[in-house]
Amino acid sequence: MLNNTTNWYVLYTAARAEKQVKERIDALGVECWLPLHRTPRVWSDRVKMVDVPLFSSYVFVKCTDPVLRDLLRVYGVSRIIYYNGKPAIVRQKEIDAIKEFLEIATEHPLCTGDEVEILCGAMKHVSGKVKKVKKNHALLFLEQLGATVCVKLEEIARVNRIK
Repeated sequence: MLNNTTNWYVLYTAARAEKQVKERIDALGVECWLPLHRTPRVWSDRVKMVDVPLFSSYVFVKCTDPVLRDLLRVYGVSRIIYYNGKPAIVRQKEIDAIKEFLEIATEHPLCTGDEVEILCGAMKHVSGKVKKVKKNHALLFLEQLGATVCVKLEEIARVNRIK
């Protein structure tokens, strides 16, 4: 008996292939969702804000069971995630909760009083407290120096994000 109702399923992808897999699945006309969040990435010469997957190597697809099995042929898809011997179904309310979390996180990237670390420049690895957040800059109080400095938002990252 085939299940012809559409559900959200989870596919495991090759390492760092989530965005390419999403594009390939979208091209097939199957609904695919890859939750992304913006985070600073530090190179030796610069800091850049990049979109990275919230869950490494996972994409969500909304389709029927037969279509899900066909998606194993998509280059970059490693396997279907199973639970109790069947493809794991993710409830719509769980998808909505992840979307809501990402929305809240995007709207409130930094708040007054947050502790942040400077990611590059002469004050690399110095931490401070956010006094004020402007459009693309933040005023930080650096306790070690007893000074307030203005730093680009893309050059700082929150410390102790997980409590």
